[in-house]
Amino acid sequence: MEGPAARGKPGTPSLLRELNDRAALELLLTDGPLTRAQLSERTGVSKVTVSQMLARLEERGLVRIAGEQAGGRGPNAALYAAVPSSAYVAGLYVELGLVSAAIADVTGTRVAEATVDPNGSADPVGTVRDAVTRACESAGIALSALSAVVIGSPGVLDPSTGAPRLAVNLPTWHEGVLDGLREVFHTPVVIENDVNLAATAERAEGAAAGLDDFVLVWLGTGLGLATVIGGQVLRGSGGAAGEIGWMPVHGTLLPSGSEHPGKAGLQALAGGWAMQALATEHGFPAGSPAEAVAAAVADASRGGAHGRDFLDEVAHRVAIGVAAVCVVLDPGLVVLGGPVGHAGGEELATRVAAEVPRICLARPLVVPTSVPGQPVLRGAMQAALAQARAGLLGSLGLEP
Repeated sequence: MEGPAARGKPGTPSLLRELNDRAALELLLTDGPLTRAQLSERTGVSKVTVSQMLARLEERGLVRIAGEQAGGRGPNAALYAAVPSSAYVAGLYVELGLVSAAIADVTGTRVAEATVDPNGSADPVGTVRDAVTRACESAGIALSALSAVVIGSPGVLDPSTGAPRLAVNLPTWHEGVLDGLREVFHTPVVIENDVNLAATAERAEGAAAGLDDFVLVWLGTGLGLATVIGGQVLRGSGGAAGEIGWMPVHGTLLPSGSEHPGKAGLQALAGGWAMQALATEHGFPAGSPAEAVAAAVADASRGGAHGRDFLDEVAHRVAIGVAAVCVVLDPGLVVLGGPVGHAGGEELATRVAAEVPRICLARPLVVPTSVPGQPVLRGAMQAALAQARAGLLGSLGLEP
């Protein structure tokens, strides 16, 4: 492997300063506030060197004293933290009928939110711009202050361009959208599949926290799958990995090409329309599949037979899809996400875990999502923060 010396950059003082400054800033971004002593311990350099690092970062407006840590003899130690305003990011979730936006500073603190109803608008770029503009105005910052924008949406993305290739529920969400958004914001804009972002949130702060290998099955009006292997989301050669609504299932109609599966494939068995029809049959009519499942969970907790029977059938149907995934991937952990996974909680997850081994050889741990609300939006925020922080770290270049 090519080292610093081979690149013509031996271990010079300027290179060492850059590496030390980056290490300190990264720690303050992820684990701050920290004292000089804590930074010295974490970076392995002396307190004198840490002081020099902090002075350089303070001079660049990236670090500040954020308080004091009491304890021990002598004066309290100063706590250093990244300057929140050194970067701002926007995360969005674009759904049918609603665009949600949130702004966070570089520490990850959410400073503003906004929602916009497209109301039939055929201008997705304008709708997204309006949502972000409202959120920025609420935060008291200009659009130009954004360092990164990440948007979660249903559908398939072209892996070579990052542009939407197929979003059956968002007919105006087409290939030209990404270029239009980049022209509007003049900053890096990324569109990501919504279920993949939900998995990002699950890995950061949910049931899969810290794990490098797991799958998330999204259960809602539509179905989806995010597969995380080695800490990376599997997207497939054409970006269609995880579109399990199209999964052929014996006894249902075969999906037809790029048309929404509707009443075909796994969508016909465990999608929103099928779940609401099943709920009505069991005496749980509701406005959404999640509401029906929540009502059944409440009934089952009171000993109701109708609730138990409905949840058993839901679990069986979901287990068919989970088993199909397991015979290929054999994941150790399956997270049930989406509105139905959240509403079903442990009651549904336990039933699915018991049902899967009856269908295949796999015995995965099946758990409900534990992300505290808005998983797609939270995942978008985390992805945008990662970009902005990488940009800040990259700005610490070598001195001439």
